[in-house]
Amino acid sequence: MPALLLFAFVVLIPSGRGVYYAFTDWDGLDPDFAFIGLRNFTDMLGDEDAVQAIWHTVLIAVAITVIQNGIGLLLALGVNSMIKTRNLLRVLLFAPAVVTPIVTAYLWRNLLGPDGAVNAVLGPWGRDWLGDPGLALWMIVVVVVWQFAGYSMVIFLAGLQSIPREIYEAAAIDGTGALRRFWSIVRPLLAPAITINLMLSIIGGIKLFDQVYALTGGGPGHATDTISTLIYKDAFTLGEFGYSIALAVVLTIIVAIASAAQYTFLSRNEKAAS
Repeated sequence: MPALLLFAFVVLIPSGRGVYYAFTDWDGLDPDFAFIGLRNFTDMLGDEDAVQAIWHTVLIAVAITVIQNGIGLLLALGVNSMIKTRNLLRVLLFAPAVVTPIVTAYLWRNLLGPDGAVNAVLGPWGRDWLGDPGLALWMIVVVVVWQFAGYSMVIFLAGLQSIPREIYEAAAIDGTGALRRFWSIVRPLLAPAITINLMLSIIGGIKLFDQVYALTGGGPGHATDTISTLIYKDAFTLGEFGYSIALAVVLTIIVAIASAAQYTFLSRNEKAAS
């Protein structure tokens, strides 16, 4: 009961009050505000910036989930082998994940800048990686994947090391090829690790803010705005707290739906695999 009361005081009550403000025209400062019903949500449907930010959020989340987990799985399979440098490689590959995301973003902003190291290496093939609307969004994905692929690797590696060696040996004796062993043996036994990694990456991708704001600030224009960056801009730049809270409610709903759907689907796969 004390834990539930503390949770209600710290999380449930503030969240409930926040949802209420989504139905008002509160500017964040004035104690007087009016209840306007669903106007913030209906305005959102006609707001091109909001619709674009929602699309960017979904695109980034899906891209990060697929690419990060694909690379993480390949890295885990590599360092799970008997190569002599596997312990060193594990440390090096995981190292970016312990760096603060904002620090990583500023580092890559300097590397990808017009006069940065990447363009210095590429020479005449260099690009304005963060200033090109067609490239900036994908550069954000690259930076996030670079930082957290090692994190996914560690979770996959834990799953791989929990698989008994006898299973591999029995499959090898039966003449099963590497791809067949992975698909029929390793993949089903990795189902819990896959579930955890996909859940973490999809939720993290939907809520992404630090890297986007530090790398591009949502620009050029609104080319890389996500729901999180738009919430920040509307609240602290334009003073539209009611509207920004409505965006936060939409973000919460998207996270909840994506998490529930993914967890339901992956749980069924886990049961089928077991």
